[in-house]
Amino acid sequence: MKGNGTIEYTRPYPSPNPNVRMSEVTYWSTGYRVKGLLAEPAAEGIYDGIVYLRGGIQHVGMVRPSRIAQFAQQGFTVFAPYYRGNRGGEGFDEFGGEDRFDAVHAVDVLKQHQKTDSARIHLFSFSRGGIMALWTAIIRNDITSVVNWAGVSDVVFTYKERKELRRMMKRVIGGSPNSAPEEYRNRTALFHVDEIDAPFLLVHGRQDVNVSIEQAIMLEDALNEAGKPVETWYFSDYTHFFPPAESARVTRDLCNWMKGKGN
Repeated sequence: MKGNGTIEYTRPYPSPNPNVRMSEVTYWSTGYRVKGLLAEPAAEGIYDGIVYLRGGIQHVGMVRPSRIAQFAQQGFTVFAPYYRGNRGGEGFDEFGGEDRFDAVHAVDVLKQHQKTDSARIHLFSFSRGGIMALWTAIIRNDITSVVNWAGVSDVVFTYKERKELRRMMKRVIGGSPNSAPEEYRNRTALFHVDEIDAPFLLVHGRQDVNVSIEQAIMLEDALNEAGKPVETWYFSDYTHFFPPAESARVTRDLCNWMKGKGN
């Protein structure tokens, strides 16, 4: 067993964008070999880093090369862990349990990249990735900024509002919030936001039925109460998935927001 964040091996990965190079990285996280996708601008330079924290579980919401390339195209090195138990990685995806450390140690993977400014690492999360980003920002004190797009902030809330996910959540987490309350409490990062140093940007569509706007508002309120910097971009007409042109525009805007932080 090697140390956390140690890179086991890297293999080239086909890139959908001629301006972006990609590779698949296998790294160590709490005794497991975990995989993820790394994207870098083809042009020489030193860039801010983004750990991209995907949504979903297993094949649902899997990292898409085209999406990662969008961020690299904006002038970032990007590493997107698949999380344990996915795409040949060892262990089991725990939906915000011990697999949170796959996100925590992904920061170290990105810092080792020769094109990354190791003092400027940002987190970008989508949907389920929100809980991973929250824990990473709580556990680490070297995060420059966090963008949480349609992010889950409370796993109990997700259980209540997504009936079709309950069977999966019972299987992965070990029961319901009633039968396994400690497991759900252990995943709820809202109790620990006072330990966060990084500024947050919350992006959410008010018509989202996958992760309701209430989850963003709960996190906004918790951060405000703890005296932490938080900005919100709430969109009245959009759901969990924004129209492609609008998604691309918001992505450009939030990349500029990240670049302006920590200077």
